[in-house]
Amino acid sequence: MGKKRENINKAKESGQVQDQNMANLFDYEIALQVQEGHEKGCPSQTNSDQETDEETFEEPPSVREDRRNIAMRMKERKFKALLEFRCRVEDAILGDYLFGKPSNKVGGEDNAKAIEQLKEITLWGVPLMPSKRHGGTDIVLLKFLEVKDYKVLEALEMLQRTLKWRKEFKADEILEENLVPGFENLTYQNSSDKDGHPVYYNVYGALKDQQTQYRILGSEEKREKFLRWRVQYMEKAIKELRFQPGGTNSIVQIIDMKHAQGPTTKELRSVCRKSWKLFQDHYPHLIHLNIIINVPLWYYISHTFSSRLKTQRKKSKIVIARPGKVTSTLLKFIPPENLPVEYGGFKRDNDDDFSPEDKVSEVTVRANSFEHIRIPAPQAGVTLVWDLTVVGSCDVSYKEEFIPDNEGSYKVLLQNEKEKKKGEGVRNAFYISEPGKIVITFDNPLLKKTKVLYRYKTKPTVPIYVLNKK
Repeated sequence: MGKKRENINKAKESGQVQDQNMANLFDYEIALQVQEGHEKGCPSQTNSDQETDEETFEEPPSVREDRRNIAMRMKERKFKALLEFRCRVEDAILGDYLFGKPSNKVGGEDNAKAIEQLKEITLWGVPLMPSKRHGGTDIVLLKFLEVKDYKVLEALEMLQRTLKWRKEFKADEILEENLVPGFENLTYQNSSDKDGHPVYYNVYGALKDQQTQYRILGSEEKREKFLRWRVQYMEKAIKELRFQPGGTNSIVQIIDMKHAQGPTTKELRSVCRKSWKLFQDHYPHLIHLNIIINVPLWYYISHTFSSRLKTQRKKSKIVIARPGKVTSTLLKFIPPENLPVEYGGFKRDNDDDFSPEDKVSEVTVRANSFEHIRIPAPQAGVTLVWDLTVVGSCDVSYKEEFIPDNEGSYKVLLQNEKEKKKGEGVRNAFYISEPGKIVITFDNPLLKKTKVLYRYKTKPTVPIYVLNKK
C-alpha cells in the first residue's frame, strides 16, 4: 500500500490530472482503485514484487523497474481513458448528442429542456452524467471501455447505440410487461457463486418436444415475445446488482441443455443467437460467466470446432460441461450449499433442516478402495439429518448404518445403494434412540479417485409414541 500511495501522490504532484474541475468530479485515488479492481489479468505491483525484492537471486534492478513502468503505464493509460470518457459523455449530454449526431438546434427553449432531461438519464439505475458524482457511474462507463479495449471513441459509440436501442426497444419499461405465460419453467434465479455473483439458470430442456417449441416459438411474433422475455429477465437480474466500488456488478448464467432438441430446431437456434448478440452489444460485461451444462454431443463438437477457427480471448467467459461433468464443473464456481440439489448440490427450496451457513465437509474415496464417514450421535432423543453428494463418478456404491455405542448390540441398515448416480444430492435422517454413530461406507471400484461432500446436524425431536399418548 505504501508504494501505491507514493505512486498516487507522485501522479498528483506531476500534474497527471491537469483539469482540476474534472479531477474534482471523482477523487483520483478512488478512481484508480476502482480501475485496479477491473484489471485482475493485467500486470500490476503485487506482493510478488515485494517477495522478489527479498530474494538473494533477485532479477536485475533494470528489469524490475521496466516491469513496474509497464504496469504503471497500463494503469495510467486506462485511467486516462476513463477521464477522457467521462469528459466525452458529459459533453454529449450537455451538447444534446448522447443518442447520436449533434442536434441542429443550438440554444432555444426546446434545446435547453432536452439537455435538462439528458442530465437525468440513467443506465441500469445509475446516473450517466459524471458531474453527479454517483459511485456507480465509473463502474458502468468502465464496462463499455473494457469491452472496447479502452478505445474511448469506440466505447462512446457503443454507449450511444445502447441508449438508442433501449429507447426503441423500450427496455426501461419492459419490467412492467406481462411476458411470463409459457416461459415460467425456462428460467429461475438461485443463490450466488463463490464470489457473490447472482446465479441464473436457463433450462432449455423445457423445450424438449416439437409441440412445446411450436407453442412458444412457432411464429415471428412469438419469437419476438421470447426475445423480449429474455431481455426482461436480464433486466430483473441487473436489479440484483450493486454498481458500487467493491460491489457485485455482473451475473453468472447457467444454460442447461438437458433434453434440448438437436441442431435441426432452427427457431430455437435463431432466437438464441439473437439474444446472445443482443447481450453482447448492449450489456457489456454484465455476464461474468456463461456455463453451458448437459451439452449434447452435437453441440460440443460444433462448439469445439468453431472455437478452433476463432481467435480466443485470454480468459474465455464460456465454460462447457458434458452430462458426466455437470456437478464437478458447477462446484468449481458455486459452493455446494448454494447449488440446487438436482445438480448435485445441497440447496432445496424452503429447507427447514439446513441453511447456507451450515458447514460442508469433504472426503476423498481413493481408487479401488473403501472409505467411511462416521457421524457421531452421542445424544439420544434427537433426529440426525445429513446431506451427501458424490462428485466424479456414478459407479460409487454406498450404504448407511446406525451403530450403537453398546458393543454387541444391533445395527440398523438405513440405506444400501448399489450405485450412487452422479449429479444427485441425497438427504436422509434417523431418530437416535440411544447413543451411537451413523456410518456411511463408500465403495469405489474404479481406477480413479472420487470426492464426497457431506454435512449433518441434529434436531430436537419428540418421539411419535409420546405424541400419541397425549
